[in-house]
Amino acid sequence: MSDDIRDPELPGRLLLTERDALMPVLRGTPEDAFALRTACPDWNVRQVLAHCGAALVRIVEGRLERGVFSPESNAADVAERDDWPLGRVLDELERGFTEAGPVIAARSDGLLDLVALGEWVHAGDVREAFGVPGAYAGESAEAALALLVIAGRRRKTPLLHALLPGRSAPLAIGTAREGRPPAGLTTDVPTLIRLFADRPLVGARYELTGAERTELHIFG
Repeated sequence: MSDDIRDPELPGRLLLTERDALMPVLRGTPEDAFALRTACPDWNVRQVLAHCGAALVRIVEGRLERGVFSPESNAADVAERDDWPLGRVLDELERGFTEAGPVIAARSDGLLDLVALGEWVHAGDVREAFGVPGAYAGESAEAALALLVIAGRRRKTPLLHALLPGRSAPLAIGTAREGRPPAGLTTDVPTLIRLFADRPLVGARYELTGAERTELHIFG
């Protein structure tokens, strides 16, 4: 999948799949667990979810003013929801998962496609904080990888060929640079996501050649 062969429905499918996988977990988790810290240094689980819901509903409602999704804008959205009941935070998140896909698909420029990838990564942050197996994996991982390929191209990360279990050919991510051969990575899908999303790698097993970890980061 490339920017030239965009699947406008892919982000929405990813969001709906993640909604169906994550929301039952969230609805069934005791409220005190939402104070657990996450891989995002400044945010606990509740704050990550508040950010995710706010971002998606901004898209749904067309509130995409200049500076939206900047660190300052994100922090303000989270702070606005500090006194909301948890149920309201979860309701907004579920609405966003459900309604944002068609709005993203309707944009011919595809500029909002990668918001869905960010939401999927944050869902992995939450699963990891809760100790739920399958953080940064699951049935929606293939859709997330397709968006990661686009993200690597748009962010102009160095071209990397990733050897992943169960794939007959390497997954190409990033942009070729004159005089620089492709980097190589041998790992599993969750570790690949952690590398590109700048998430902790404690205990992860991978072999990276021809690039520095920091060159791969697609967020921030």
